[in-house]
Amino acid sequence: MQMQTRTAKSAKFDLLTDDDLSPHQAVKLIERAAELKAQRAAGELHDHLLRGKTLAMIFEKNSTRTRVAFEAGMAQLGGHALYLSKNDLQLGRGESVGDTGAVLSRYVDGIMARVFKHEDVVALAKSSTAPVINGLSDLAHPTQGLADMLTVKEQLGGWRGHKLTYVGCANNMAHSLTLAGALVGLDVCIATPDSCQPNPTIIQRAMAIGVMTGASITVVDDPREGVYGADAVYTDVWVSMGQTLSPVQLQALEPFQVNDGLMEYAHPDAVFMHCLPMYRDQEVSAQVADGPSSVIFDQAENRLHLHKALMVEMMSDHVESVLR
Repeated sequence: MQMQTRTAKSAKFDLLTDDDLSPHQAVKLIERAAELKAQRAAGELHDHLLRGKTLAMIFEKNSTRTRVAFEAGMAQLGGHALYLSKNDLQLGRGESVGDTGAVLSRYVDGIMARVFKHEDVVALAKSSTAPVINGLSDLAHPTQGLADMLTVKEQLGGWRGHKLTYVGCANNMAHSLTLAGALVGLDVCIATPDSCQPNPTIIQRAMAIGVMTGASITVVDDPREGVYGADAVYTDVWVSMGQTLSPVQLQALEPFQVNDGLMEYAHPDAVFMHCLPMYRDQEVSAQVADGPSSVIFDQAENRLHLHKALMVEMMSDHVESVLR
C-alpha cells in the first residue's frame, strides 16, 4: 500500500490505485463527495473551487461516464477540461509517455488518463509535476471503486457489517472494489471461476488493509457461496475493452450470470450494482439489471460527485485537503 502526503508546495498526490489513499483519506474523500452532491442538489454553486484550473484528460479508450463526469465536474467547479485522444497527442506518433507527462504538466494543473496498460499511467505520474489520476487501466479503476463506496453507503447506511460480492471475471473493477472496500471497512467477496482469478498481489494488499479496518476479503469459485447473504451484488462485463477471453473462460463464466435465481442467495434487500456499460442477458439478466434492486444509475451519477471531490482535494487552493 502506497501512502502519499503533500508536505511542500512542489509535492503532489497521484491516484493510480485505490490504496494510494489511506483509510482515513478514503473516508474523507467520500465525505467530500457527499457534501458536493448535497450542495448541487440544493442548487448551491461551488464554481470558485477550481476557477482558473485546467485538467488534461488523456483517453486511449472510449468513455461515457469517465469523460462526462470529469468534464462536467470541472465546469461545475469553475475549471476547464481538455479532451485529448491518443491521436490528438504525439503519443500517436511515438512520443514517449514520460515526455508527454513532462510537457502537459507545464501547461495544466492535473492530468487524468484512461489507458490500456497500467505501466503507462505509472510512467505518466513519474514524469508529471502535476497530480495524475488513473481514469482506468488494465489493473485498476480507482475512481469507479471509490464512487461505488459512496453508493454503498447511501444504499446500506454504512460499510461496516455489510458485504459486497463481485460476481464474474476478476478484472480491474474487481481489484478496485477489493481495495476500496477494504479501505472503508466493507467486506468484499470475489466470486469468479478458477480461470479468471484476481491479481494475487492486489488481494494481499486488500487483506492487509482489512486487518486495519476490520474488512474481510475473500475469493471463492462458487457464485452461490459468494453471493450468500450479500447486501450488494456487483458484476461487470465479462470481456473488458481491449482484452480477450478464451472459449473455455467464457464457458466457465456462464454460471456466474447475475439473475433472479442467483439473487435469491443474497440478502432479501440486496442491491444490484454494475459499473456500465453492460450486456443485458450476458453477465446480468435484464430482469435484474432493470429491476427494483438495481442502483446502476445512482452509481453512474456518483462518478460525477466523486470525481469532483478528488479534483478539489488534489487541485484546489480554497480547501484544506486530506491529500496534501
